[in-house]
Amino acid sequence: MTRVGIVLLILLAALGAVAAAVGVSPAWWFAAVPLALVAALGIRDLLQPRHSVLRNYPVLGHARFLLERIRPELQQYFIERNYDGRPFDRDVRSIVYERAKGTDAEEPYGTERDVYQPGHEYLVPSMAPCPVPEEAPRVRIGGPDCTRPYDMALLNVSAMSFGSLSANAVLALNGGAAAGGFAQDTGEGGLSEYHLRPGGDLVWEIGTGYFGCRTDKGEFDPHEFADKAAHDHVKCVSLKLSQGAKPGIGGVLPGAKVNAEIARVRDVPQGRTVISPPYHRVFSTPRELVRFLARMRELSDGKPTGFKLCVGSRRQFLAVCKAMLEEGTAPDFIVVDGSEGGTGAAPLEFADHVGAPLTEGLHVVHNALVGTGLRDRIRIGASGKIATGTDLVKRLAQGADYGNAARAMMFAVGCIQAQRCHTNTCPTGVTTQDPRRARALDVPDKTARVRRFQEATVASALQIMASMGVSDPADLRPHMLRRRVDPSTDRSYADLYEWLAPGQLLAEPPATWAADWDAADPDRFTV
Repeated sequence: MTRVGIVLLILLAALGAVAAAVGVSPAWWFAAVPLALVAALGIRDLLQPRHSVLRNYPVLGHARFLLERIRPELQQYFIERNYDGRPFDRDVRSIVYERAKGTDAEEPYGTERDVYQPGHEYLVPSMAPCPVPEEAPRVRIGGPDCTRPYDMALLNVSAMSFGSLSANAVLALNGGAAAGGFAQDTGEGGLSEYHLRPGGDLVWEIGTGYFGCRTDKGEFDPHEFADKAAHDHVKCVSLKLSQGAKPGIGGVLPGAKVNAEIARVRDVPQGRTVISPPYHRVFSTPRELVRFLARMRELSDGKPTGFKLCVGSRRQFLAVCKAMLEEGTAPDFIVVDGSEGGTGAAPLEFADHVGAPLTEGLHVVHNALVGTGLRDRIRIGASGKIATGTDLVKRLAQGADYGNAARAMMFAVGCIQAQRCHTNTCPTGVTTQDPRRARALDVPDKTARVRRFQEATVASALQIMASMGVSDPADLRPHMLRRRVDPSTDRSYADLYEWLAPGQLLAEPPATWAADWDAADPDRFTV
């Protein structure tokens, strides 16, 4: 309670005592109390120096702040149309909720979208559709240096850390993964018991803070990493270079949120602010990165090893490709995170303006690997606003092998897009460490919803592919996806973007790639 509130309570108590002493009627007293409160609030507004609105409009000015506080809810529930909300529109949220609950995700009367609007995309159906596969295909992760390959599902849980998510949310996500036979990325917050208890397959992600495998000084601890990577539920290990919504910056976990449990999971002191630097200390050049990835694979006893990034400089990624060629080793997978990806908290400037969107990022990574002859040994995962079967098929046609979803999985466990992830006041118990709020998330119920959502979304993707005459995701091609560029013209992705031939960068780089290829240095991250 604020000092002003305490003063008001004391004042009201004193007035009550006086009223009782002089015999004032209780009815008059009860009428006087709210008037006194309003008067006190008005005086406070007139005297406070921070808000000009309240100084000019005492009491009434609070209505402005109240409406501003509930503006997102008013916008989401009463103003926005079904198809134009952000970050996810009502149509997408509804289809996730319906699939998670196991109800029909169908709509009557046709599309509400303007299919002649520039930017509208559509998949190309075939005049000879094929049968829908009875069993969802999987993607083998593991190159020639991997001795323990893993068969990845087409859609998996993207990186979300315990600490950012509540314990119940992590339990539900991993339980859904265990029941549905897909994988969960742990995020960079460490390998918690909530990731391990349900028994789902895990991709253990290591970030710049090396949480869960760090020394007292914050350096990478190979012995602790090897010990935890040996866990049966850990199927792959991943090094996070950057995140879509905030590439190039680290993170800060306030000391007030570092309770004993989070401190134990992250190997950090309890109650002290934890800072994740924006850069790694285990490497400083492309060559050192490739060598460290090989070391991670060795320490994990041959499990598939990869890295995640939000693409920025094409030249820098080509430098990593050159380092792979010269070192004779490569990661088993690369996860491309688009700048449209989500986060619990990030500066608006980074979320809006830094990093490549997923389409451009996928194009760079896929073509760089094809052009250097490395694509056959490296699988590509796509992460960034994948919520429907259409989203997944589009990314597969653009060069990905599988997809990861974060916010859609959050919808499946009850998220309502309140966008309070960074406040610890999530109304549905998904992104909070408040035990009272987290209790609202029923783990068995939400576990089933996660499984149903993933199963239905993959089934939708397979049905869409079958309508395109494709039974194997590997047969999807860029010409099967088209985008309207103006009201009377649409073009396929095969025409919109340049696609390299296998080994083309090694033989004769095209003019559009030659400058970046020549400048790419495996011993420097040149801009």
